[in-house]
Amino acid sequence: MSKFELIAAECADHDISKLAALLGVSRSGFYAWATRQRRTEPTARQLWRRDLEVKMAAHWKASQRTYGSPRITADLHAEGVAVSENTVAKIMAEMGIEGISPRTFKTTTQVDPNSSFPPDRVGRQFDQGRIDAVWTSDITYLTCGEGDVYLCAIRDEHSRRILGWAVADHMRTELVVAAVDAAVHTRGGSVAGTVMHSDYAGVCVKPRNGELSCTG
Repeated sequence: MSKFELIAAECADHDISKLAALLGVSRSGFYAWATRQRRTEPTARQLWRRDLEVKMAAHWKASQRTYGSPRITADLHAEGVAVSENTVAKIMAEMGIEGISPRTFKTTTQVDPNSSFPPDRVGRQFDQGRIDAVWTSDITYLTCGEGDVYLCAIRDEHSRRILGWAVADHMRTELVVAAVDAAVHTRGGSVAGTVMHSDYAGVCVKPRNGELSCTG
């Protein structure tokens, strides 16, 4: 403990001039030191802000960096922290963190009214107790910086494994063919008796290797 710190600790019960004289320091020197300490010590508001930033960052990281101000505010309220959503949003902006906004839903399936549909060979019984009995497939889109791309994936409904997938800037039949070919390759080229069920209508493809029946 320094001499000035000792004076600060004892000044409530003793005269500062006498303490300074006893310790061999000047009173003006003590006051100058005390002024610097007040400037460097955080205020109650600053301490509150630092504590809030730590809690907000923890909730943001726990959400895999997806939560925005509404959800983080709700989490803070659940902890008993009284803070408004506007304050949370402002502090998040100053910290340089932000959530991921829910993307606008876009339908990728377009039904051709003139298409014919294969019979339903699955009857909602997707897991039939063995691998390669039923495969399912769907197409979704991924938003990228230069536009949307489309992802088609093939999954085995017993093992729940993704067997093949393909990405393209279109949803033409070639996208599905590429995904099916990848799945067939994963199974070593033999898929006799496998049924592929999909929600996209009017598309039934035959893999380049093996036999695959389709249902929609």
